[in-house]
Amino acid sequence: MKTTVTKFIKNLNYNDIPENVQKIIRRSLLDTIGVAALGSTTQIGSIVKEFVKNQMPAGIDSAASRLLFSGLTISPVGAAMAGAFTIDSIDAHDGYSKVKGHAGSGIFPAVFAVVDDLLRQGKSISSSEFFVALVIGYEVGYRSGLCMHGTVPDYHTSGAWTAVGAAAAAAHLLKLDEAQIQHALGIAEYHGPRSQMMRCIDHPTMLRDGVGWGSPSGVSAAYMAQLGFTGAPAITAESIQAEPYWFDLLQRWEISNTHYKAYPVCRWAHPAIDAVKDLMQDNNISSHDIVRAKIKTFHYATRLAGHSPKTLDELTYALAYPFAIMAVHGQIGPNQLKEGILEDEEVKRVSLCTEIIDDEHYTEISIDKRWADVTLYLSDGREFKSDPRTPRGDPDNPLSDDEISDKFHLLADDVISLSRANEIEQLIANPDFDLKLLMELITAPVKLS
Repeated sequence: MKTTVTKFIKNLNYNDIPENVQKIIRRSLLDTIGVAALGSTTQIGSIVKEFVKNQMPAGIDSAASRLLFSGLTISPVGAAMAGAFTIDSIDAHDGYSKVKGHAGSGIFPAVFAVVDDLLRQGKSISSSEFFVALVIGYEVGYRSGLCMHGTVPDYHTSGAWTAVGAAAAAAHLLKLDEAQIQHALGIAEYHGPRSQMMRCIDHPTMLRDGVGWGSPSGVSAAYMAQLGFTGAPAITAESIQAEPYWFDLLQRWEISNTHYKAYPVCRWAHPAIDAVKDLMQDNNISSHDIVRAKIKTFHYATRLAGHSPKTLDELTYALAYPFAIMAVHGQIGPNQLKEGILEDEEVKRVSLCTEIIDDEHYTEISIDKRWADVTLYLSDGREFKSDPRTPRGDPDNPLSDDEISDKFHLLADDVISLSRANEIEQLIANPDFDLKLLMELITAPVKLS
């Protein structure tokens, strides 16, 4: 049945959501909470927490939400901002290759912030309604992003279109009418950050993927529309040019294209990382055997470069260095995201002897997927070349449920304790879980055992 974006946002019911989409959003919830837990320990997370505490506090008798893994009570807009920056500080969250970005890092903190505000007001929200809001945020965000990339020349960050998805999710939770929803989408699109992704690739800093401003832009848009502020229309959702991206709402789900990361670095580096991991394991190669390596990949990935990162932000948006980390250590996890890794002499050696080649064919086909191949040259004269690779975690090569669980515990257990992590995982697996308890578990300070 054909529907409009405003009707989709206002009227979507849990029973309208296909079972496979329900499963994806549950996987994304667990995955993103794990990323948020580790993100709460980062310098970015600490700085933004201090910023929102001072600049976006909860007022007296006004809306208030708790910050993820903090216990700090601030405004919902501040909670969305801090939550998004916190999640984005660990580049391990879900994404969608064709939209060239990530929904969850902006949508989840927006939904958490609004839900916590409503629960604290005594409103009743079921776990099903919570999931409906997440699905709306993802679907609207993805489609807005596809339209944006398809109709404007610049490559914008995820923050530009997750602002629209966050506004949609918040508008549903706040029960806005269709006119208010239109205005919320328009406000969010207009005020959302049209930040340039390749600027942060070429000059990696704490700016990351723009969701730190996209998420609060969406939340503030919904609250402003509720008060009567106008801003319609959102051209990425309701213009004539947008129609090809929206006509099949409820008939086809962009959420089904969500992928998951095996490593906490830019996904453009993942096919090469997967390739070197398999080459070394399959052929019993030690990093000390490598005298030279070659990565052929698509253009955007070559812009990662990063042979000698000076900060963890530079490491996140590097190719050669995380490739070398995998070659030397056989894994990339929390232990490899510490400052000491930047001074690892063997990692630096392998990184510096790695050549990165911009391959025209891989650039041409890296639209729905990301492609690379790897050749290792050993000290004894042998050469090993991988087949062309795309990353594990794509919908047609998914991480298993066990792998998602293992990743969650790898990121979360040392921060929030195994028992607390287990409780979160068990809650999410329950079709009708206690939403208030989940909110307690993901907002209480990390010292909770």
